[in-house]
Amino acid sequence: MPERKIAEPIFYKSYSIEQKKRLYEALGELYSDNKRELFEHLSQYRTRHIAVVLEDIYQSHNASAVLRSCDCFGVQDVHVVEKNNSFNPAGDVAVGSSKWVDYYKHDNIAEAYKHLRGHGYKIVATLPHENDTMISDLDLREPVALVFGTELTGLTKEAIEGADAYVKIPMYGFTESFNISVCAALCLFSTTERLRRGNDIEWQMSEEELLDLKIGWSIQAIRDGENVARNVAKTIME
Repeated sequence: MPERKIAEPIFYKSYSIEQKKRLYEALGELYSDNKRELFEHLSQYRTRHIAVVLEDIYQSHNASAVLRSCDCFGVQDVHVVEKNNSFNPAGDVAVGSSKWVDYYKHDNIAEAYKHLRGHGYKIVATLPHENDTMISDLDLREPVALVFGTELTGLTKEAIEGADAYVKIPMYGFTESFNISVCAALCLFSTTERLRRGNDIEWQMSEEELLDLKIGWSIQAIRDGENVARNVAKTIME
């Protein structure tokens, strides 16, 4: 989806569940049944139990590839730190994934960590560390935010020291690291597969979160969707 502003509420966020249901039903009349069925099917696999943080990625195609992986693995939220480098999804790499994933921008890593902790996330830096664990052994009982660093220098000292835990991916070759987009894809595959195989973690979105998600997707499916949705909302609220 378009970049989400942390402090900027979505216009339908304050609606009641019933109002959101009516809005979603009304918007569903404005695009194809196949798209609507796809939204219903895919939304049940979406999660915010895992989030991704990208710290100052200077190659947009790598960050865009991570966005694509998040969409493929059903991870809804990406947080981008833009201290020195700005991010705009590269269309040929993201392949439209920015329409379906929420991404938020932060000025620095401390701001991103504060926001995530305020929403109950454990901050997990991805790098070899004296206190690390394998990604396959990461405890997923509480929501986790996986933090990935820049392509050449990795995570900053501030990002590392501010993390709550550390994970690494096993490697058996001469090369000392994975490309960031590959690293993110491997981490997301490992964590999301374990989430969905287990039955003791509530990783799925609530009814209201799913409504918000599907309304957002509907807006993306409609030409000039934001203005159309606002006009539809005015009609159904009368």
